[in-house]
Amino acid sequence: MIPKVSKEIIDLGDGRSISIETGKLAKQADGSVVVQMGNAMLLATVVSARKASPVDFLPLTVDYREKFAAAGRFPGGFFKREARPSDSEVLTMRLVDRVLRPLFPNDYHAETQVMIQLMSHDENVMPDALAGLAASAALALSDIPFSTLISEVRVARVDGKFIINPSRTQLELSDIDMMIGASKDSIAMVEGEMKEISEHEMVEAIKFAHEAIKIQIEAQERLVAAFGKKEVRTYEQEKEDCAIYDKVKAASYDLCYAIAKEGTAKHERTAQFAEVKEVVKSLFTEEELAEHGDLVSKYFYKANKEAVRNVILDLGSRLDGRKTTEIRPIWAEVDYLPSVHGSALFTRGETQALATATLGTSREANQIDSPSQQGEEKFYLHYNFPPFSTGEAKPLRGTSRREVGHGNLAQRALKNMIPTDCPYTIRIVSEVLESNGSSSMATVCAGTLALMDAGIQMIKPVSGIAMGLITDGDRFAVLSDILGDEDHLGDMDFKVTGTADGITACQMDIKIEGLAYNIMESALAQARDGRLHILGKITDVLAAPKADVKAYAPKIITRTIPGNFIGALIGPGGKVIQELQKATGTTIVINEVDEQGVIEILGTDPAGIEAVLAKIQSITFKPQMGEAYDVKVIKMLDFGAVVEYLAAPGNEVLLHVSELAWERTENVSDVVNMGDTFQVKYLGMDPKTRKEKVSRKALMPRPPREERKE
Repeated sequence: MIPKVSKEIIDLGDGRSISIETGKLAKQADGSVVVQMGNAMLLATVVSARKASPVDFLPLTVDYREKFAAAGRFPGGFFKREARPSDSEVLTMRLVDRVLRPLFPNDYHAETQVMIQLMSHDENVMPDALAGLAASAALALSDIPFSTLISEVRVARVDGKFIINPSRTQLELSDIDMMIGASKDSIAMVEGEMKEISEHEMVEAIKFAHEAIKIQIEAQERLVAAFGKKEVRTYEQEKEDCAIYDKVKAASYDLCYAIAKEGTAKHERTAQFAEVKEVVKSLFTEEELAEHGDLVSKYFYKANKEAVRNVILDLGSRLDGRKTTEIRPIWAEVDYLPSVHGSALFTRGETQALATATLGTSREANQIDSPSQQGEEKFYLHYNFPPFSTGEAKPLRGTSRREVGHGNLAQRALKNMIPTDCPYTIRIVSEVLESNGSSSMATVCAGTLALMDAGIQMIKPVSGIAMGLITDGDRFAVLSDILGDEDHLGDMDFKVTGTADGITACQMDIKIEGLAYNIMESALAQARDGRLHILGKITDVLAAPKADVKAYAPKIITRTIPGNFIGALIGPGGKVIQELQKATGTTIVINEVDEQGVIEILGTDPAGIEAVLAKIQSITFKPQMGEAYDVKVIKMLDFGAVVEYLAAPGNEVLLHVSELAWERTENVSDVVNMGDTFQVKYLGMDPKTRKEKVSRKALMPRPPREERKE
């Protein structure tokens, strides 16, 4: 039986197009589509359980995987199959999840899986930009309750012109790399990196992306109309009880409002809210709590949230007593850890990050090996968020998606401020020691200070700030440097990083529909003021990078040699380079680039580095015809002296007795002795002996014939 297949085309307007097709693959899933751009093909499926999960939230899993077969490649490593997801796959999962999750009904708690896989790769197409479109189209074709269609696009700017879903080559030339997710009416998510652009330019890029997203959503609507929309399934909705809600709100709202406007510290405030909750629970019998306890907790949270939001909108006062534009107290310290290459401690309010910088050779570069991208990173950042940072005890289950995402944001914020000629591979590690509001932005600040403490000559220092938004439709308040609680109860949270001259990275999640661009622009302007305030605090601690790396940190020297000398430097079975590293206490890395050997010498002892440079000079030394060179006598022979080039120790040549002087020489020792230094002229290869020839007498005036000894 031939399946019913429907297909829609999205014209990108520059000879490129995207197709969405359904009906051919994975028909037992609740919804499935194949999205294709060029030769890149993504299969997206969605399945949701028919029964609700016992948890009180949506157990949604968004999974994105790239199959090596899609690029005609084998997986690396011992086991030749795909294993755990790479960081780039995890980041794509997060991009899709953050847009989709708020669009399910609040009371829909069925186990739901959105699975997206790259089945065919095109080197000119970046597949992560298609994942959001594929996920939304699969949901649109299913019977799963879902409020509105969305899509995601990448926007770049090359030579002042915006491009939707650029190729990787175009992206390398761009000063903007942003991923935007949105519905027809509202922006929902923004994430990306920029090369010091203005707030106005950022908003213009978002607007451009939104227009492209609207076109992609219209294509999804046509696909659903052509294929047929399934009737939305019925599901067991959460119980609601207006009487209980009214009782909880009446007992808690005013008390929560009073606590919120007092402006207390996190632990004190948490304890006070907990006491109010106990007061509320005391109004119900044990039997009522056994039956409706979940509703009581839910309604208390709702009343508490409303009270806190209204304090901010009514009074302009926040949970910790600050005004909306006020930044928490900041203190920082560099060179905190005595044995690392660079370190910094950054504390803002109740958020603290300890960052370290480690310097290495190209051998320590982070290798990227995925179906859609191969290469390496010479600057990378890892972010760790232990449970003690929030005063909790939780199981440790490896690096979380959140840690990958926050680390990536901080890395993107800093990487364009590392000079392109920096010889080091650099790894930043941020250990979050306390958290109450944007540890990722604390990581950016601590990372900047750690880099400058390590002697990395950053182009400009970078700071970051987390912002929030509270609005009731008529009023709005933009909050600078948000707390963790303000993040949870707000309508938008966004993080902006940058230098004094522009934005370098951003991450924005918008939780309400129809956010006006003028509010976004106002929020970005306020963020700039806060970011510059924090930048001033950073430069008060360390105004500029230290002039050099620390005494115990490795120095790196780079030299380039002709490719035909690489083998001599390595030696048989690596003998020469291994013995040289052992003798000098250095690390030597050789990379062949364009038929040249690029040598990296890493060491803490200047004498060891100089010894390696001398050895390289010795191996690559090639005297030039007619040039004079300083030499030293290292061996006396009956028929001449063996001399060593002082510029290249180890390079020896025979100075024949006939080339010592113009006069006849009976004994070599009559003219030179062991250890003597003098100059010789290089005469090239002797055609008779086929050996190199040098002359001492050639640099001396030739005496008249009658003065020569016969």
